[in-house]
Order: sequence, then structure tokens, then C-alpha cells
Amino acid sequence: MGVAAERSRSVGKRGGLRVLPGGSTEPERELTDSELIDAFERGDTEAAAQIYDRLIGVVEGTLWHVLGRRDDHHNDLVQTAFEQIVMTLSRRKFARACSLSSWAATVTTHVAFNAIRSRTRERKVLDRRRDGDAEATNFPEHADLEHELGVREELVRVRQYLAEMDSTRSTTLFLHDVLGHELAEIAVLTGVSVAAAQSRLVRGRRELQDRLRKKASSRQRGAS
Repeated sequence: MGVAAERSRSVGKRGGLRVLPGGSTEPERELTDSELIDAFERGDTEAAAQIYDRLIGVVEGTLWHVLGRRDDHHNDLVQTAFEQIVMTLSRRKFARACSLSSWAATVTTHVAFNAIRSRTRERKVLDRRRDGDAEATNFPEHADLEHELGVREELVRVRQYLAEMDSTRSTTLFLHDVLGHELAEIAVLTGVSVAAAQSRLVRGRRELQDRLRKKASSRQRGAS
């Protein structure tokens, strides 16, 4: 969407008033998702900007939930998410069985987990190059700070495990347990039955718990 979208976005926000006979004005009614998609498919130049306005909060919020921070790649990931959303709408692959916001959250979740996977591969290459050169790290002895560091490391580990899991399970788990979507909606978003979505959620939770349990056991063996 880029600069053009930002420019259109400002125009869309500047509007919002409808001129009535006699010169008076009233607030324009916000388009429904379906009306907005119809306008987009007709080639309405304002529709893309309104879609951006409607979904930017969802996209940025989902990225923050998955990644836990806003880093140097944030704008690139936002751009990638919107490119995929717009591509879906352009190819008329969005079935309209759920809200645009829910669909945007699903698309962005995929984008964010793919980013984690990519960064993990890059990190492994760098770690191999540095092998043997790393120095021991002295962590602060302050108990509160040490606990905070431990919590952060655990969150990073959970995100990593989710990225390593089967994408259908990790996406279902994230949409349900983190973003709060109902199973019926997740079924629509991912194109499966409610029973299949339930199965993915149960298996995803079990796999994540197993990974965390194995890591905890490994740490305990290392400390003994």
C-alpha cells in the first residue's frame, strides 16, 4: 500500500461528513465489511485506504502479540501482511464468512510466525560462525531483574516453539488462546470443520506443553 495508501488514508480520515440539501452536514455511515469489499472490487480508490484504516490496528496488535516487541522489521512485516490481505481480496479468495479484522489477524499471524522461522535460520548460521568465540555472560545478581530476564527468555522460547510447530496447530492455538477467537470462527478462518479446529487446538496445546516439559527437564539435568 505504501505512500499512496498513506496519502489516501489521510484523505479518507479527513472525510466522514455527508452534505445534505441546504448545505448542512451529517456524519457518513461507516461501510460494512461487505460494502467495503464490494467497493474495493469495483476499483474504488478510497476503498484500499479505508481497508488500511480499518485493519492497521489489528495487524500491528497481532504482530506485537506474536513477536512481543516492535523491532526494526516492524514496518516491513506490516507491509507484507497488507500485501497478502490485498492479494486475497484482489483474487476474491476471501469468502466473507468472517470479519475482515479476524481475517487480517489470521494472515498477520502467519506472517509473524514465518518471520520467526526465518530469523531462527539466520541465527543458527551466525551461531555456527561464532562457535568457540563466545564469552561467558554474567547475569545481574539482583533477584527481581534475574526473574524478569527469566520470564522474557521463557516467552521467547514459547514463541520459538510455536514457530517450530505445525503451522495449522500453532495458528489455531494462537488465535484461540492468545487472540481469543472462538473455535467456530477459527474453523471458518482456516477452512476446516469445528471438530478439526478443536483437534488442532488440543494437539497444539499438547505439543507445546511437551516441548516446555522437555526443556524444563533438560535444565534440571544440567543443574544437577
